[in-house]
Amino acid sequence: MKRRFLYILFLVLFQFSFAQNKLSWQGYFSFNEIKDISQSSTTVYAGSENALFTKNTQTNVVKTVTTIDGLSGQTISSLYYSEGFKKTIIGYENGLMIVVNETDGSILKVVDIINKQLPANLKKINHFMEHNGFVYVSCDFGIVVFNLKTLQFGDTYFIGDNGAEISVKQTTYFNGFIFAATSNGIRKADSTNANLIDFNQWILVNSGDWSGVESLDTELVAVNSGGYLHRYNSTTFVGFSQLSQPATDLRAVNHNLFVTTPNTVFVYNNQLTLNRQIANTQVLDNTLNFTCATAIGDFLYIGTKENGVFSSSLSSASVFVNNTPSGPLRNSVFALQATDSSLWTVFGDYSGVYNPYPKDSYGISKFNKNEWLNIPYKDVLGAKSLIRIAVDPKNENKVYIGSFDAGLLKVENDVPTYLYGTGNSSLEAIPSTADVWVNGPAFDKSGNLWVNNSLVDNGLKVLKPNGDWQVYSTKSVITNVSSCPFGRISIDKNGTKWIATFNNGIIGFNEKGNVFKKITQGVDAGNLPFIDARVATPDNNNQLWIGTTKGLRVLANVNSFQTENQLTTKPIIIVEDGVAQELLYEQFITDIVVDGSNNKWIATADSGVFMVSPNGQETKYHFTINNSPLPSNVINDIDINSVTGEVFIATDKGLVSFKGVSTGANDDLNNVYVYPNPVRPTFAGTVKVAGLIDKANIKITDIEGNLVFETTSQGGTIEWDTTAFGKYKVASGVYMIFISAQDGGETKVKKVMIIR
Repeated sequence: MKRRFLYILFLVLFQFSFAQNKLSWQGYFSFNEIKDISQSSTTVYAGSENALFTKNTQTNVVKTVTTIDGLSGQTISSLYYSEGFKKTIIGYENGLMIVVNETDGSILKVVDIINKQLPANLKKINHFMEHNGFVYVSCDFGIVVFNLKTLQFGDTYFIGDNGAEISVKQTTYFNGFIFAATSNGIRKADSTNANLIDFNQWILVNSGDWSGVESLDTELVAVNSGGYLHRYNSTTFVGFSQLSQPATDLRAVNHNLFVTTPNTVFVYNNQLTLNRQIANTQVLDNTLNFTCATAIGDFLYIGTKENGVFSSSLSSASVFVNNTPSGPLRNSVFALQATDSSLWTVFGDYSGVYNPYPKDSYGISKFNKNEWLNIPYKDVLGAKSLIRIAVDPKNENKVYIGSFDAGLLKVENDVPTYLYGTGNSSLEAIPSTADVWVNGPAFDKSGNLWVNNSLVDNGLKVLKPNGDWQVYSTKSVITNVSSCPFGRISIDKNGTKWIATFNNGIIGFNEKGNVFKKITQGVDAGNLPFIDARVATPDNNNQLWIGTTKGLRVLANVNSFQTENQLTTKPIIIVEDGVAQELLYEQFITDIVVDGSNNKWIATADSGVFMVSPNGQETKYHFTINNSPLPSNVINDIDINSVTGEVFIATDKGLVSFKGVSTGANDDLNNVYVYPNPVRPTFAGTVKVAGLIDKANIKITDIEGNLVFETTSQGGTIEWDTTAFGKYKVASGVYMIFISAQDGGETKVKKVMIIR
């Protein structure tokens, strides 16, 4: 129990340190799907799926706020900026509310709506309306009042018939009354009435299903779910304009009314005369879907579902400019591949049973030099459901991407150039279909590209550097070919290919002798916890770490492939509170990668990311949405930049990275460097010595030669917490860093200045 308490205490402290120091994390979010926008006199605020960005119209400075800064990874549904209180309020589909204080940048998470004893599907926040220092929060169950001064909730109004829960889409203040557009009529109540919790005080004005209501100077306008605009005549709402589509947004700004539908923004003056009509073809093309619109002065801002925020002149037709920060095409990244200088991502996916339907029509995103290059679907030669990436290690300008639709896509110099399918390669379609499912592309040391070709007899294929294909039948080792999709491939130092399968565990293959061997469930068949294996990764000590949908196993040595007829794995047993148990027992493991220090980064389908020691006996990190900037506990993929040690983590709600210290070892000490240097008083992290060879000896002394730290590198980087062997923080001064190879044949001396 004591250890469990300490573990909980660690998580609390970790969460605090995470909030105080974001230097270890980086966000790579997409801002393309705009859920809502708001504005001040100088700034537009845009809420995307689970992130926020602002643009100052005077300085053109764009700022972002993400989970790295403390936002939730949940889906945003509403956004409002209070200029009087200098606060941004973000509402979520699950009922969470976050208040960002512009003055000091602090972030407050308000969970009162989440904690209400109501069905979870009724807690979505639809709209914010400010009046007299209060925000009226429209939810799928009713209205909640939030005090902007005290930052506390007040009354909750259930305004349906007989006090029933009712979906409130929008509220507005008009002539002393609060009007609410709901799924069961427009209702109003006297704003000065102290008893608005009594449903009888809310009078039904018009029946029907309404999506919005807004006051515009002396006019009150509403729109029903069918897209019919109405105006209030002091008694009832009377229709005056039928839109071609249902409205997605209705708001009044600076004496204008903005009515947004998926393909058009209508701008009315305060006499309800239509002044301007902007079609999606005027902004981009007819595939663009509008979500909302607002204005600041003469600048019109339109939020879209696919391409972020566009702006143009409000008073005259002019070119639209995209204001969206750089980011990937989507937040739901399914697979990624890191190189020394870039990061590739794809968004196609398949279900837990390898079902790609409905197939995804997404493109490719590449990150390089702090900028994103997005290749849209129209440029990927018709390949849907792009699901796995391999970058040619001998030429980073050649990238191959497997598709669970059309085969293998080749990208050269950032341009898709060739699609390998049934007509121009040895790839085969699933019998009686046109589908060519290719997964797990991986290069061997000779530059051969190995791929899986699912649900066909010749399931393993290799594309050679000269363009020739070679085919290997997998029917001898997989009898139920038609029901066994393939997953990832990894290749060990002996050239053995390790193939994850849906219902046959792990298949090992080496072309020397054309030998196939299987590791599957059962004590005598390999001892996997389940037949559905997702990944098999060789580590730096030639062990094979295998992740299945029900836990972890380790093959002691990949060399046993040549010597043993039946390969057998073992669980890693750890002792917790005096009780022996399996590491990651019953966990759905989606990926395993190994860093430069032989630590294992393990991705799970619903429990976040684990980083364990080389032998698995110590869990060094367990990152989840509760103690880190992870936007989701659903981890699709992980990869590591071997030069920088940056660990990229792809989730279904966004891409983030953890700036680890385990980099790949160098061949010599010529590129050793120290950072940060100098260490300033405000710095709260550790000093890193990077560019090391493996097993280098590092000694750090003060200027008088007193030893304050000593270690041996595992990989290319070590950390120093600027203490004297953990006892106390060292004083200001210059510290000498002596580095030597294990055999003493190579040495290097560096300096670091510490300023307290």
